[in-house]
Amino acid sequence: MVLALTVCGIVVALVVLGLFVFGLRRRLIQRSGGTFDCSLRWDTPEKTDTSGKGWSYGVARYNGDRIEWYRVFSYAYRPRRILERAAIEVAGRRLPEGEEELALLSDAVILTCLHRGTRLELAMSEDALTGFLAWLEAAPPGQRVNVA
Repeated sequence: MVLALTVCGIVVALVVLGLFVFGLRRRLIQRSGGTFDCSLRWDTPEKTDTSGKGWSYGVARYNGDRIEWYRVFSYAYRPRRILERAAIEVAGRRLPEGEEELALLSDAVILTCLHRGTRLELAMSEDALTGFLAWLEAAPPGQRVNVA
């Protein structure tokens, strides 16, 4: 009986510690400001896929001339993807369809982009989309920017 209670106590303590570290990571990412919720689907096919598969929920952070994208459900402190402003080409935007509506946040808008020849989709709120497009257009003089 004592052994079972000890094991249960250790398991609860590990779960609480894991949740604390998870929350601390999120605070450290957001500490410098300029973050927004952003789902990402990397290396998507040319044909629009509305199955809802392949989406990863994350947080994006502006850092100079690049966007750093972090998975929400991860303990890694380094960004999973880095998107440079000069390499992003916006190909279009659309609303979620089919099962995508279940996989994404309720107010999401999907932005189809090309980054160094890789097709990707970003899903974010309308407000975050406005900020993202303004950030793309605010590139330094002489830098090529393609915003659809």
